[in-house]
Amino acid sequence: MHPPIDAAGLWAMAEEAASDGDERGPRTEEDVADFRIRLESLTRSLQDDAKLSPLGHAFAHGQLWRAVRQRLELGALWSRDPEILVTDIQPPIIVVGQMRSGTTRIHRLLAADPAHAATRFCDSWNPVPRSPDTRPLWSALTLMCARTLDPWIDSIHPMGVTRPDEELGWLACALDHCAYEAQWRIPSYTAFSEARDPAPVYREFARILRTDAHFHGNASKRRVLKVPQFAEDLGTLLQQFPDAAVVMTRRCQDDTATSSASLVANQMTIQSDDVDLDWIHAETRRKIELRRSRVEQALDGFEGPLAIVDFDALGADWEAEIDRVYEALGLVLSTEAIEAMREEQNRAAESSHSAHSAQLRAFAQQNHPGFQAEASR
Repeated sequence: MHPPIDAAGLWAMAEEAASDGDERGPRTEEDVADFRIRLESLTRSLQDDAKLSPLGHAFAHGQLWRAVRQRLELGALWSRDPEILVTDIQPPIIVVGQMRSGTTRIHRLLAADPAHAATRFCDSWNPVPRSPDTRPLWSALTLMCARTLDPWIDSIHPMGVTRPDEELGWLACALDHCAYEAQWRIPSYTAFSEARDPAPVYREFARILRTDAHFHGNASKRRVLKVPQFAEDLGTLLQQFPDAAVVMTRRCQDDTATSSASLVANQMTIQSDDVDLDWIHAETRRKIELRRSRVEQALDGFEGPLAIVDFDALGADWEAEIDRVYEALGLVLSTEAIEAMREEQNRAAESSHSAHSAQLRAFAQQNHPGFQAEASR
């Protein structure tokens, strides 16, 4: 018998696990309603569209149960300690760009600067603070299981339990579509979420950011934020953080599309018995165009600090590109920052990240020969 992936079943299990949880907390009625509406739409799409394998069904249950449970736990935390949500944070540095356009690299370089703060991988996916903080342990176990099920995972996106990472988990726990559409074929939910006002999602995101800064005591440092979904929602994100600086990455669209498709194909293959690479590639190109259009719209009239990072230039001479970024943002590039960035570069050079394009070619050859030429570009 499969665990539930319907909204009612997930709520019942989460409320049992978080018996002292609080769905409302400081949230507005609009924010409470948004989450419930999203959960209903997402679970319908999973059941109607996704064609999940048994493993994919288990993954979906686990992720959505966690999202509901975390929502209850965060609401309870904020009701007990409302001062958390008035934590004064510095204007963040927002890294914006398409998937596979160099956002992870520039994000980790900026995060290496001791003057900045970043979100740990374990805190992205487990945003409720613990005392003692057991989140690194639980994330280590999660990563061990993930690497067993998907040996390619680190070549697609290198991860470490306490390593700076994107805030994808914070968007996932507010039921934004980005984390889920990269794993499951859920076109009806993607269309629903793309057309919906993302303001409730980013109000929750801002609350979690203040919670994380309060817990770690780093609110006085500028947080470097990065999720590819920001390109789709930049206007709304800037409403939450109007004094933010923006770093935007650019890469050849064809290269971006092929590399993005490799990530989605990897995730969907693990969780579905019916993976259509033609559809993945077409959907990837549609998303790229949507995000390009929305970024242009969001930046039209933006008067804050803005730096444009070229993917090839970053690869050719990252120190020169970083120097240019700091100058554009009006930041001081210290000796300590450069030394820390060099350590990060050395670490990245030892990773298996560059293998993901070869893996897409292998997958295409085995499963969909017609996609082979596109994957090889």
